[in-house]
Amino acid sequence: MNRTVVITGANRGIGLELTRHYVEQGDRVICVCRRSSAELETIAHQVVSGIDVSEAEDVAKLGEAVGSQKIDILINNAGIFTSETLENMDFGEIERQFCVNTVGPLRITWQLLGNLVSGSKVAMITSRMGSMGDNSSGGYYGYRASKAGLNAIGVSLARDLASQGVAVALLHPGFVQTRMVKFSGDVTPEQAAQGLAARIEALTLDNSGTFWHANGDSLPW
Repeated sequence: MNRTVVITGANRGIGLELTRHYVEQGDRVICVCRRSSAELETIAHQVVSGIDVSEAEDVAKLGEAVGSQKIDILINNAGIFTSETLENMDFGEIERQFCVNTVGPLRITWQLLGNLVSGSKVAMITSRMGSMGDNSSGGYYGYRASKAGLNAIGVSLARDLASQGVAVALLHPGFVQTRMVKFSGDVTPEQAAQGLAARIEALTLDNSGTFWHANGDSLPW
């Protein structure tokens, strides 16, 4: 095994395919999820279930489970999606998306700071829907804002962790055929995982804190 990789939201969709990819690469994968799955249990080296990234106590338990293991790659993949419009507004769902999509990755990264070393990489799985420059359709208030917030957090982490030799990427996986979007995407989870893994491989301190599509395109803030 070459590296230790931690992936949140690993029980299905993109997270499961990222797990499969890194296992096939010979890496040790620690999978984090609220509920495990039979498929995940068969391929992961370690599954830490019962972890809601928006809950401080759960994230602390993750820290205990990881212990002193060095983390080479941390992938903050867990996220939720709801659709609000001016005609159909739900402020509770907007707040929930902020707790999971924005604050959750920061909680996870902060909890595992002691496991990151020079050369470690942190990937924030964000969305181009968090881009101001790319927003031509409006709507999706909670998701857009929560991912824009995650982008801001990722850039700050990139600046703060640079002196420790830790690079941070903001990565859009594409419109992926997952349960979150009722399988209506145009990219398979397998394709998204391959693209994301390629972007993580290309991540260095020189391009830390930048925003990329999994296909290699640079995205506007």
